[in-house]
Amino acid sequence: MRCRFIQAFGTTLALASAVAMPAISAADAGRTEAEWLRLAVERLCPEPGLTGLDAQTALPGSWLLDETRRPDDGEPRRTVVRLLLPGTDELTVERRQFGGRLRQFLVSYAAHDGEGAWPSLQAIADGGCAIRSGRAIRREEGGRHYLDQLEGNLNTLKWTETLQAPWPAGEDPGGVRVALVDSGLAYDLPLFRDRLARDGGGMPLGYDYWDLDPWPYDGDTSRGPFLPIRHGTAVASVLAREAPHAALIPFRYPRPDMTRMAALVRRAAGAGARILAMPLGSRNPEDWRGFESALAKHDILAVVSAGNNGRDIDRNPVYPAASALDNILVVTSADGFGRLARGSNWGRESVDVMLPAENVGIVDFRGASGTASGSSYAVPRLAALAARLLAREPGLTAARLKARILARATPSPYGREGVVAAGWLPDPLAD
Repeated sequence: MRCRFIQAFGTTLALASAVAMPAISAADAGRTEAEWLRLAVERLCPEPGLTGLDAQTALPGSWLLDETRRPDDGEPRRTVVRLLLPGTDELTVERRQFGGRLRQFLVSYAAHDGEGAWPSLQAIADGGCAIRSGRAIRREEGGRHYLDQLEGNLNTLKWTETLQAPWPAGEDPGGVRVALVDSGLAYDLPLFRDRLARDGGGMPLGYDYWDLDPWPYDGDTSRGPFLPIRHGTAVASVLAREAPHAALIPFRYPRPDMTRMAALVRRAAGAGARILAMPLGSRNPEDWRGFESALAKHDILAVVSAGNNGRDIDRNPVYPAASALDNILVVTSADGFGRLARGSNWGRESVDVMLPAENVGIVDFRGASGTASGSSYAVPRLAALAARLLAREPGLTAARLKARILARATPSPYGREGVVAAGWLPDPLAD
């Protein structure tokens, strides 16, 4: 597991179909979600040159909403067609191929409940158009959402994952408040229930800037709602272990609209956060204008990942690591000997320090133990060091805190010169 970065989408072409909508039979209107998925796989998966109009014609009563091809010139490796079904529900068909050969065919159903179309069921077929597995999203009362992994019959349950849960009850633990900006946090795990910073009424202080709701549960859904990337919990587990008296404020980062980062910083400052732990970034500086403007106005130290593109970010910048703010501290991953880890970014000017962050012990969103590597996991180690220093000297400003940390850096005995500005921290737990 390595650091997750924001990726740019390809071009999406909105289409207005000139084909008349077919008549709808009673049988077509009464199909179940699973029946629509099976019908779509049966009729559309074998089509090598699938188009939106093909899909509309093959599925009775459907209406083409849009079609996307990536890349949008030459032979598409990924074709996505979205259809309106009889009534108000939607069907999304995705064909993935490489070298002209089909690798995977996915069909997803979204049910409309009056407030919007919510993803509910997905079928996953192989290159031979056989449905091998499925996924279902259940939305239950009380704010609980689950992702069920299914067998190919789209009925037999294999296992269940949590997508969203209500906040656990508890009290504020006190201590230095550290805001974690990531894919969210599985805050219902025992590891975190008593580690959440709370207001005077006992309500945790985090927020979901992706969905704009109060529950920032772990899940980067940039690959789709049925394929959440779970990153924040693993990162937070390192921070919780190495700064056992710090209080966590989890934020789910706003990929749909990165201008929300300014509001995130303001909310973190208003909640009393002294440190922002940020194991994320992108190559687009415009994503971070609001963040930079807001951070410059607050006495908060942002501990930022250098990234895992295997490149010099002085020459090929990654943001916000390349931002010229005094209260940003940029860290990358090294092995235990002080050598830059394979795949980790560097920069003599842009990256401040490196520290051991390969094969770090983590706890994932299920509560299972494992290991992970990369500059994402250098961030919580450095943020934990900052939290421990602040606990001993609460009066430290962000600038003085950063200076204390940089003063601990030493030249690496084995690493090449010019990798980072200040040096490496052989043991960030050595106080």
